[in-house]
Amino acid sequence: MNWSRPFLAAVFLVALSLAPAAHGQSSKHSEIPDHVRAYALWQQGYILHLNGRYRAAVDSFRKSIEILPTAEGHTFLGWSLSMLGHIEAAIAECRKAIALDPDYGNPYNDIGAYLIELGRPHEAIPWLEKAISAKRYCCYQFAHFNLGRVHLVEGNPDAARRSFEQALRHDPDYLAARKALDYLDAEFGKPL
Repeated sequence: MNWSRPFLAAVFLVALSLAPAAHGQSSKHSEIPDHVRAYALWQQGYILHLNGRYRAAVDSFRKSIEILPTAEGHTFLGWSLSMLGHIEAAIAECRKAIALDPDYGNPYNDIGAYLIELGRPHEAIPWLEKAISAKRYCCYQFAHFNLGRVHLVEGNPDAARRSFEQALRHDPDYLAARKALDYLDAEFGKPL
């Protein structure tokens, strides 16, 4: 079995953080703070998710949330649940994330993406707009791209083009947005 270095590092951190409990000591009285143990479990869940081990990722994210509920924990738990086909549960986790940190953009975008996947693109618009205006979000290009997808489905190629272009302003190397513009150019011609 070929284990990646980041995965092994995360497993080591989790094992280290849980060592007091393994020796009969209460983890609540551990010298390792709860936020460190929760983050190590979150990181392990993230790596498991990236390796396609969604059920194991769900377990890690849930353990992280048990120790310390965070917007990131709930959002990424939702992401793993969505990969297992549990879209409504993923949306519920994103709502919990928003309740914990309304400034965090990821769960807004994720809800929008899940609604698109459920065939309810028009319902996604306000969620994607909230992601675009969020104070704390690393990846505005995703929300712009998803909004472009909605516009395209709703038959508004000009608005879709503007959204895809905005995604590229945030990340000039975002291949999905570039391909979407190529598609629009092929289907509707280049803008004047």
